[in-house]
Amino acid sequence: MRIEIADEFSLFKIVNSGQCFRAVELANNHYLFIHNENVLFIHQKSPNKFEVNVDMQTWNDVWHPYFDLDRNYSSIRQTINSTDIFMKKAALESAGIRILRQDPWEMLISFIISQRKNIPSIKHSIHMIAEKWGTPINTDVGVLYTFPTPQQMANATEDDLKECKVGYRASYILHAIHMLIDKHIDLDALHSCDYPTIIEALTTIKGVGVKVANCIALFSYGQLSAVPIDTWIKKIISEKYAGIDPFHGYGEVAGLMQQYAFYYAQTHKEEFSHD
Repeated sequence: MRIEIADEFSLFKIVNSGQCFRAVELANNHYLFIHNENVLFIHQKSPNKFEVNVDMQTWNDVWHPYFDLDRNYSSIRQTINSTDIFMKKAALESAGIRILRQDPWEMLISFIISQRKNIPSIKHSIHMIAEKWGTPINTDVGVLYTFPTPQQMANATEDDLKECKVGYRASYILHAIHMLIDKHIDLDALHSCDYPTIIEALTTIKGVGVKVANCIALFSYGQLSAVPIDTWIKKIISEKYAGIDPFHGYGEVAGLMQQYAFYYAQTHKEEFSHD
């Protein structure tokens, strides 16, 4: 099926924006996304036209919200203050990134794993977890796996998880599994909660600090005011803004500005100091 997306939309930038760990660039502008039990193959045919392997109902029900297509990112970008020279430049170069609405459970485990690991290592661990406990899906590119539910991982041991190269985070993942199974936290219910409630609930899970909670709030719950502060964002604040945080001045879209800045930093590492 062919679809048209009028707003800013770059598959390459989305896949390489550090928010999704199982999206894959295949070849010749073909990309793969997995969301719950849904698999999307999407091919860019021209600047605004795409070929997808799903029907219109699935696109509208699953992938349209996943890519946050009800929000006009182009118009948001135009609201950046002309005096904020760095953000104008970063947003222009990062145009096409979307803030994805991913599964909260997958994001919880992904960002627990992300602490002190680089992106290729995170992707490898998540792939191993999916392959070990997830449900297989037959596709044109071979067998893929859903990200396993807490119930599918209920009998996981610390050793099992360490085989997936998660290191000391194994105990955090076990704690998260049992927090959900024992109903101490309901991730689905958080969809209807405000930002402070989401952060408060997520930080009750072992290994989830404010930064990880903000990643989940931004990339799962559509809380675009959430600003995860990692090493790169700290460098941007220090080196581009003389230590004054510019992000929260953007209010309800601060998280999108953070993502533009983060992507810019990843593609211009030479501009920043090296530890």
